[in-house]
Amino acid sequence: MTEREAYILFNMMEGIGPVRVRSLIECLGSVTDIVAADFDALIRAKAVGPELARSIIAQRDTLDPAAEEAAAEKHGARLVTPLDEAYPDPLRAIYDPPLALYVRGTLESRDKHGIALIGSRRTTNYGRQVADRLAYQLARTGFTVVSGLARGIDTAAHEGALKGGGRTLAVLGGALDKLYPAENNLLAERIAEQGAVISEFPFGREPDRTTFPMRNRIVSGLSMGVVVVEAGFKSGALHTTDSALEQGRTVFAVPGRVDSPSSRGAHQLIKNGAKLVEDVDDILQEFEFLVPPEKQKAQPHLEARPEVQLSDEEQAIVKALWQGEQDVDTLAREAGLNTARVSALLIGLEMKRVIRMLPGRIVELTVGWKDTE
Repeated sequence: MTEREAYILFNMMEGIGPVRVRSLIECLGSVTDIVAADFDALIRAKAVGPELARSIIAQRDTLDPAAEEAAAEKHGARLVTPLDEAYPDPLRAIYDPPLALYVRGTLESRDKHGIALIGSRRTTNYGRQVADRLAYQLARTGFTVVSGLARGIDTAAHEGALKGGGRTLAVLGGALDKLYPAENNLLAERIAEQGAVISEFPFGREPDRTTFPMRNRIVSGLSMGVVVVEAGFKSGALHTTDSALEQGRTVFAVPGRVDSPSSRGAHQLIKNGAKLVEDVDDILQEFEFLVPPEKQKAQPHLEARPEVQLSDEEQAIVKALWQGEQDVDTLAREAGLNTARVSALLIGLEMKRVIRMLPGRIVELTVGWKDTE
């Protein structure tokens, strides 16, 4: 068995992870020496008792790394180990780097400039808009947006990066063939074309309460900084920030409404010293040495929005809404149009998914359209 196959083998095993494998390597010499070791040799390693030693021996005789690689190929993916050039350098430096990664899509050297955008699954329109906008602008600036493909903030972050024409990495909390949530299957396909969908879990592993914390260390490990857009006190996003701090990453947080439970976790992070983010410049300033001067003001002009064509009057409405949500009468005054004309234009803008009508004839921009010149 090759050293590379041995890494895949131990990644498939239950009850053993990167830290114990490292301990075994320090004791026995190499990962292939672990495969060849007998019971007495295994129990000499730190944190490996008789029960785990017997489990390793039983599993190494039944698991098949070659079959796992064939399964990955069948799913349009490949396996990347620490021995492979494609293995992300930022992950090599963390305390417990994955023994193997299942990758659909591509991993590129520029992904080392990754920024994680994470938050609650149960989020607000405000949270989704902020995540989409920040991801869009980060992608336009050249950063890779990293998130976890979960509902809510993660989904908005991936969508924003894709719309910005940049790269995005989705780290799963289960195996590639057990993608969760299922409604993000199509989004995962798009991400694989413009980045990568990544998992450390062998095929067949269902996502559960133990897998998501393991996933979170990879999200932060792939990133130079972690931005929490919206999170409650018990949100898993806060576990990711714990990993980020342990790994020496910068933690950012976006403030929200003071009476919103979805913002309490982010507010607590700010109280504890996280960098407050009001717009993308607050993130770029932390990494300004990586950003070319011509891209430091990365907010795209309204006219640069892809795929959606707006008339001059529609542009006037959108620019007026950059100030925030407004009732129709106020919007008409700000846009310099009469109310009847604005009402007619709003129908078209809603069909184009540029604006959203709220109760009380209040109008707000949809995800990704809030911007500044």
